[in-house]
This record gives sequence, structure tokens and C-alpha cells, in this order.
Amino acid sequence: MTREIMDYDVVVVGGGPAGLAAAIRLRQLATQAGRDTTVCVLEKGSEIGAHILSGAVIDPRALTELFPDWQAKGAPLDQAVTSEDFLFLSEDSSRRVPDWLLPDCFRNHGYYAASLGNLCRWLGTEAEALGVEIFPGFAAAEVLYDDQGRVIGVATGDMGIGKNGEKTSRHQPGVELRGKYTLFAEGCRGHLGKSLQERYRLREGRDPAVFGLGIKELWEVAPDRYRPGHVVHTAGWPLDSDTYGGGWMYHLANGQVSVGLVVGLGYENPYLSPYEEFQRMKTHPAYRSVLEGGRRIAYGARAINAGGLQALPKLVFPGGALVGDDAGFLNAARIKGSHAAIKSGMLAAEAAHEALAAGRAQDELTAFPKAFEASWLHEELHRARNFKPLMANGLWLGAVAVGIDQIVLRGKAPWTLHHAAADHEKLRPASAFRPIDYPKPDGVLTFDRLTSVSLSSVAHEEDQPAHLTLRNASVPIAVNLARYDAPEQRYCPAGVYEIVREGQNSRLQINAQNCVHCKTCDIKDPTQNIHWVAPEGGGGPNYPNM
Repeated sequence: MTREIMDYDVVVVGGGPAGLAAAIRLRQLATQAGRDTTVCVLEKGSEIGAHILSGAVIDPRALTELFPDWQAKGAPLDQAVTSEDFLFLSEDSSRRVPDWLLPDCFRNHGYYAASLGNLCRWLGTEAEALGVEIFPGFAAAEVLYDDQGRVIGVATGDMGIGKNGEKTSRHQPGVELRGKYTLFAEGCRGHLGKSLQERYRLREGRDPAVFGLGIKELWEVAPDRYRPGHVVHTAGWPLDSDTYGGGWMYHLANGQVSVGLVVGLGYENPYLSPYEEFQRMKTHPAYRSVLEGGRRIAYGARAINAGGLQALPKLVFPGGALVGDDAGFLNAARIKGSHAAIKSGMLAAEAAHEALAAGRAQDELTAFPKAFEASWLHEELHRARNFKPLMANGLWLGAVAVGIDQIVLRGKAPWTLHHAAADHEKLRPASAFRPIDYPKPDGVLTFDRLTSVSLSSVAHEEDQPAHLTLRNASVPIAVNLARYDAPEQRYCPAGVYEIVREGQNSRLQINAQNCVHCKTCDIKDPTQNIHWVAPEGGGGPNYPNM
């Protein structure tokens, strides 16, 4: 069966803030110029927003540029930040940082505590109203190239391929979506973006990408413990001082509270479990005092691209560009990325519009990186560029150094620090550490993985090849188990990886149906043997309000 071919001026892969902003901006510019630029967006989730997860405190700067009248249009940014605390935690106490000691990057007044998933749903509606074609439930599975090696679009994966690789009765071939330009906005560690970086050597001369894993729960809390618009960030316990990370608690609208923990994936101890650290964090009085008596209503996890300016790859290649967290436009110092994603999508769209107007196709959109370098986004990321390298020195020394860099030097130090190694290279052998004795979940404030995953509404077609693939099937036991005591059992926040012991033998069982598409395994696996590929479209989590 041959694949259907659909032609567009621009194909956008990913229905997150970057991809939707790019599509919207293209149609806005086309309308202004009297052109009929055709644009489509592919989204692997079952709907726009289904795979979106963020804290989130949203800086509306880029949204205001995209839609100056976003408030009148009803964008779901309903809860302004009203107050904030930054706390350093010990095991049973906390110390608030005085406002005068907080760098500007940690200040959130003027911003909104909101659901990024709901904002994306709204952006999707606005995009369709402007004439963008959106295809939810269609996962881009491969990049299409012409005989000159230029990107000419993407193909969705075949539906109805069984576990054995054979076509089933429900088989439908994928569709080729071809564009004069293709913008990749898959989010952190996009599998097509990863392949493009390798093919075009987009990381040459750049720092290694470094990441964090964000784990989040959404709670309905008791009315007397709810402070609408209150924002809390924490550092310290339960993580040790050498492990980068921090917690948050955002009081959203309608009595809901977002609570979560980000753990930098450059940690060394293979016994560390980000999921268990998060569960333990909630038992601290600073969190327990708000959550106790409440009800947990959603759970999810997502990796974030935290390398900053010096770790950005080259953004363009023949026929396309990387935008949003597919490239790494996130400000780790501000704990924010949605405004950066929107702005990067807009800048790429403006470059594509200019190229289309000139009759060009499949070349490099060199105007995009030039526009980025001249933008407020570049200036912001430049100010924050030393944050993550400084925090690699440990919590206390790093906090002092960041204070000097951001308060005294205002982010204008005449030097740029660099990331020494990729996250997967930093894991040390299990023999150098003792196992961590995590407390058992109480089922009230803390929970086991599978109970949590059930709240993500994750679903995959069962009769399909596993989308979590191994380059070498012997490595999980011969290397990961033998040397690192199978860390995939602990760094995965969804219980996907399990060592099954059968007599004297052991094997790795992959429970792919649990996968919430966080991409942590693709990032942290010490031998880079695990390779994440797209499952059938529509599979994965179905986040309601994350």
C-alpha cells in the first residue's frame, strides 16, 4: 500500500506552545500579506494538550506579542501570582530567603500560575480559527529527505502493526506530510530532533545537552489551606547538597495546587530515584501543611532541556528548524520555558514567511538564528547562561555563586562557563554507593508508581511493537545490572523497566504500556542503549489539566 501524500507550505511537528505559536504566527503574517500560506500541525497526543506537562508559572511576554488581546480572547491565564516564597529545606524545617536576597530570575509577580496544557488547548483553537490544520493522534515517525539530503517533510507511522511486526486487520499506512519547510517542535528530547542533530551534526562546537526530570501532581486542597496565586519554590531536602534539583508548589485557580520536583539528570548515584525523592518531599511540613486533607487528582512526568544558551544546537538545516524545547529554549534559572518556546516558534515562523514570500524552499532559514541573536530571548538566556554550570558545584556553593552572578554581576560576567559532560556519562558504579532506603507509601500523601501512573490516564494500543527499543538486548543485564544495579528501575517515573529474576537468570521486562513519554530513559541510560521511538499516534498520557 502506498502512502497518501499531503502538501503544505509549512509542516509543524508538535502541538505544544512552540509549534502552535509558529503555526499561528505564519497564518497571521500570511493574512497580513494577502497570501494563502498552508500550515499543518501534527500532534502525537490524542488531543492538543494531552501530552503537555509543566509547573507552571507563565510569563506572558511572548503570548502578548502573539496575541496582544489574549485576555479579551479568553486565554486561560486566570490566576495571577499574588505572593511567593523561596525556601531552603532541611529534613524537618525550612528557612525563607528574604526578598532582598532573591535574584530577579526567581521573582514571579506579573506572571500567572496556570495549566500549560489548557493554554495549549486554547492556542490550538485560535490556530484552527486562523486556518491551521491540526491533526491530533498522528505521530511523526520519520523525517523525509530528498535526493539532495534536504528535509521535505515527515511521515506518520503505520497504524495496525502487531507486536510481531506484521500487519494486522486494522492496518493503515502512514501519511506523508510534505512541506517547503518543516519545523520540529516535539518538546524535550524529541526523537526526530535527536536524529536531525546527529545527521546534520548540529551539536558540533556546542556544549553537551543537560536535562532535568520534572515530576508533578495536581491536588485539590482544603479551602483553609488554599492561597490563590501563592507560589513556593524549595531547594535542599530531600536531595543531598551535591544533587541538583528543587521543588515547587503553585496555588492555581479553582482550589487546585500544582506540586512537583525537578531533579537534574546529571546525578551520580544509581540508587537515586527521582520519583521516591518527590514522594518523600511531600512529607516535609512545608508541603504536608498544604496537601494534608486534600485529594490528588492527576500525575505526570516530563524531562526538561536545561543546558541553556551554550548547549543550544545549530537551529537550522536544509528544509527546516528546531524550535522550543526540541532545541533547548528553556531558562533554568527562571524555572520557565513556555514563554521561550512561544517566542522561538514566532521567530522561526517569521523566517519561514520571509523565505516563502521570496519563493524559496528547502534551504536553511538563516534569518531564524539571526533574529534569535537579536531578540530579548537571546538576551535573557545569555544572562542565565552560567546558572546551571554554577549549580553543578553543589547547592550551597552554587547558591552563593549564582547570587553573585545574578545580583552583583547582573548576568553580565565576562565569561561563560560550560557543561563538562552529558548526563548519562556521570552515573557511577553501584559499588561506590549504598542503596537508599525509601519509606513505603502511605496511600494518603505518598503513593506507589503504578497508582500514580493510573492518574495520568496513560493508554497505548497493546498489539504494537514496543516504542522503547534496545540497540543491544544483552546490555541491560551484562552492563546496567552488573555495573549500576539496573538504574532504569529507579530513574523511570512510571514503572516501565523491571528486572525479573528467574532462578539464576535475570531479564529486563519493559512495560511499555506504562510509558508517560517523559524521555528520561533515552537521556539517562548510561550506555545510551535505550532508544525512544514514537508509538502509534494517540498513545501515551492523557493529561487533563497539567
